[in-house]
Amino acid sequence: MEELEVVKALAALAQPVRLRVFRALVVAGPRGLTPTGLCEALALAPSGLSFHLKELVNAGLLSQERVGRNLVYRARYERMNGLLAYLTDNCCQGGACEVAAHPARCAC
Repeated sequence: MEELEVVKALAALAQPVRLRVFRALVVAGPRGLTPTGLCEALALAPSGLSFHLKELVNAGLLSQERVGRNLVYRARYERMNGLLAYLTDNCCQGGACEVAAHPARCAC
C-alpha cells in the first residue's frame, strides 16, 4: 500500500463506530452483513450507519455488493493485510519476526 492509502485507511478507522463496524465485518467473514444486520449486531441507529459505511468503502476497507434488494458489506481482507504489512514492514529493525502466541504481537 502507498502511504496516502494507509493514511486514508487509518483515518477511517480512527472513529469508534467505524472501528466497531469494521471489526464486526471481519468477524462476519466472507458472507458479510447487511446494514440491518450491522445495526442489530452493534445496536446502532440506521440513520448514521450509512455515513460510516461510505467512509469505510471510500477508504478501501469494505466492499459493497447488491444481492437482490439488499446491500451486503464485507471486509476487504487484502486491504486489511496490506495495511498491517505496511505498519509492520520495518518491525524488528527490518528482520524477520516470529509470531507470538497472540497474533497481534511480534516477538523480536
